[in-house]
Amino acid sequence: MFTTFINRYSTPFTTGLFLVSLISGIALFFHVGQSYFHGMHEWLSMVLILPFGFHVWKNWGPILNYLQRGWLLVPLAVSLAAAVVFMVPAALGTGAGGGNPMVVMATVLADAKIVDLAPILKTTPEVLVTRLKAAGIPVASTETSVATAAAAAGKDGREVAFHLVAGR
Repeated sequence: MFTTFINRYSTPFTTGLFLVSLISGIALFFHVGQSYFHGMHEWLSMVLILPFGFHVWKNWGPILNYLQRGWLLVPLAVSLAAAVVFMVPAALGTGAGGGNPMVVMATVLADAKIVDLAPILKTTPEVLVTRLKAAGIPVASTETSVATAAAAAGKDGREVAFHLVAGR
């Protein structure tokens, strides 16, 4: 029964999930509807692994044939080389931009001291400390960084940042 299921559905599920990954990937590439497609693309691409594995299992004979004739080696080598082109600059720290600028900015702000964030948020350090303490986030002084306050409270930095901008 399991083999019948695999033989019947592995390729259709692989095709369907690949199409979802393809369409969402194109939308993400062109920065269209990122809030709609980001989670979908990540999670359903992970789900795609299972039917892909079943598809490979089902077609193991032909795949071995490709491997024995050398037809599989070139596409795999080209795919690996394409991946390395993107990985090496990031690994060496020479990549352009270092990822999502919003994530980079959030990290920079999380490392900032409360006293330094206050003027940016158009308030006083004392008001920020009051907001955090009201949210149950202990703050030793205005010289404390947001990341330190978050770690001390056992909270996520994004949650702490939300409390900093509350009321704006």
